[in-house]
Amino acid sequence: CSGNSSSQKLTWYNNSAITNITEDPDKPNEVVRVAIGISAQVFYISKKSPDYRSLIEKATLSFKESKTYNIGIENKTNIIKEIKEVK
Repeated sequence: CSGNSSSQKLTWYNNSAITNITEDPDKPNEVVRVAIGISAQVFYISKKSPDYRSLIEKATLSFKESKTYNIGIENKTNIIKEIKEVK
């Protein structure tokens, strides 16, 4: 089993806009809750992530301006690992 974290399994939501960002009532110091598109699924941005600042900036831009991104969600955890510009 390799310890390569860059090969983590992500599920991609392409051309998606973030429709809501809220503090998580259960773990306010750990994660921010994020809703993507019209699905009622809840995803998270970890406050402990080294990419937290850039992820939250893009998420906020998407939420406020309906900007779409390709959003990578880590399988099984529902944690947003990548938010990429739509090319």
